[in-house]
Amino acid sequence: MFKTAAIVLVFSGLLAGIPALGQTAASEQAQVQQPTANPGDVESPKALIAAAYDSISGPATQARDWDRLRSLFLPGAHLIQSAPDPQGKYTTTVLSVDEFVAAARPYFGQNDFYEREIAAHADRYANIVQQFSTYESAHAKGGKPFARGVNSFQLLYKDGRWWIVTIFWQEEDHEFPIPAKWLPTKK
Repeated sequence: MFKTAAIVLVFSGLLAGIPALGQTAASEQAQVQQPTANPGDVESPKALIAAAYDSISGPATQARDWDRLRSLFLPGAHLIQSAPDPQGKYTTTVLSVDEFVAAARPYFGQNDFYEREIAAHADRYANIVQQFSTYESAHAKGGKPFARGVNSFQLLYKDGRWWIVTIFWQEEDHEFPIPAKWLPTKK
């Protein structure tokens, strides 16, 4: 999820100049107001993940509802991309939600982008869920995918609702094809 847009942004240098996570002053973080979530978006892990995909998907002509996206995340949450650098070495890019929004906004403003879950596997213990969500990215709703990968969502049930704590993702490539167990079952 989020990966395809972020990798385009990372390698095009658009993330340059965004402060690294941890370099933002605590006072600046405290000033950010957490948007109120739509109750239907946070009532279950399934609803939460569907809302995350929906909030980043749409035509270039449609402004994304960034406050909706922000409302899904626990304050201090991370989005982490694992991707090869130009030399082929896998690295990570760690972003806050606001850093992701700042980086993704220009790409989504110029490109139709739709991402959807095609398969999922979740494990739950008490108030925490770890879900592998296999995704496809396309330039048209229901269109032919140009990329797919796996999002690892870490979720928390707190204060009567579900929160995204982390999204950690990697796009499929020739070196790391998606295992059959994380793909849709054939009917």
